[in-house]
Amino acid sequence: MSTPHQSSHQSESVRKHKEFLFPAVAMYYAEPVALTRGEGMYVWDDANNKYLDCFGGVLTVSLGHAHPKVNEAIIKQLNTISHTSTLYANQPQSDLAEKLAEITPGKLKKTFFTNSGTEADDTAVLAAKLATGSNEVIVLRHSYSGRSATALTACGHSTWRPISAQIPGMIHAAAPYCYRCPFKLSYPSCGVACAKDIEDIIKTQTTGRIAAFMAEPILGVGGFIVPPPEYFQIAAEIARKHGGLFIADEVQTAWGRTGDKWWGIEHWGVEPDIITSAKGMGNGAPIGMTTATPEVADKFPGLTFCTFGGNPVSMAAGLAVIKVIEEDNLRQNAADVGSYFRSKLEELKEKYEVIGDVRGMGLMQALEFVKDRETKEPNPQAVLHIFEVTKKRGVLIGKGGLYGNVIRTGVPLVATNDHIDELISALDAGLASL
Repeated sequence: MSTPHQSSHQSESVRKHKEFLFPAVAMYYAEPVALTRGEGMYVWDDANNKYLDCFGGVLTVSLGHAHPKVNEAIIKQLNTISHTSTLYANQPQSDLAEKLAEITPGKLKKTFFTNSGTEADDTAVLAAKLATGSNEVIVLRHSYSGRSATALTACGHSTWRPISAQIPGMIHAAAPYCYRCPFKLSYPSCGVACAKDIEDIIKTQTTGRIAAFMAEPILGVGGFIVPPPEYFQIAAEIARKHGGLFIADEVQTAWGRTGDKWWGIEHWGVEPDIITSAKGMGNGAPIGMTTATPEVADKFPGLTFCTFGGNPVSMAAGLAVIKVIEEDNLRQNAADVGSYFRSKLEELKEKYEVIGDVRGMGLMQALEFVKDRETKEPNPQAVLHIFEVTKKRGVLIGKGGLYGNVIRTGVPLVATNDHIDELISALDAGLASL
């Protein structure tokens, strides 16, 4: 059991953050943490307090902090050549693109590299519009695609949209949110109405022909919303019937995160026309990818540019991450440890009425908190309280959901059952003190 952390330390980094950064660059906790060092599953703050990192920089530090093989690849590349721009070929970029063609599902083959998930999704939307000649894109409520104008328009959260929609043609369909079904139905008697409703939306809110249907296999910021098993088969078929492509936004769900598979969408047996990812792909290095079928990629304009896209250092990191996941069988580890994690979360649900729902896949698990299980009234206050208790016990977690009432985790793929026990102990302490 972790020793409660002292909170009297005044962080100079936090003081400067508040004085010199945009206020919008928000920080967790009543007394924000300034992290200075990381190793494996743990990080340390500037008062030398040690924390088990169970959010991984928002599902980004997939292999744990300072992984020696990833660091070795980055340092070697830094000492060779650190930047070329996309006007020149470089071997790490070509090698990574080749590897992605090997491990992505279906006929996906050609990749456009960028710096982030936002850029990856922006590229995917543009590619779909160019390939189809249409301008309308179906996205989901409770979704999150990034912070550009396109991504904010696609965003399904008012809390993340500081201004009104700017990009025409983004139409929001109902999310496959079974716990809070927008149709007030129950699965499976619902007939997966949320997916079938996409056809009515296309017929009534678009020109009838769309560019794409873009969705996260599991809605990340939305609170790890997992769709019914049939959802993507139905939704993708409807999109293609009306001329659209299917874009799988795997910024959070890729790289074995959901257990057993490389990609979240593989659990449902649906082949996307475009797939995007970022975050865990580089274990912290800035990287984004948009991989498409040749038919889609070849219709993208011949003159385009991304200064830092395909940066050889980030590419070397991406290659190293994939190699480690393969060599250490981390996709299977995510499935095994994730199963143990889920069982422990279910035990907490049985113990505490404040937990309304447990959901997720692999090492992507969440708890939704409610004031009453019958009314399902959101309980964000419980999340805030548990956040502070777990921090004091040396465990860092994440949150999300439209109502701020979901605890999210992004436990690195190298986690063991012992790490899960440490996390569960901290959560149990927070719940017991509500």
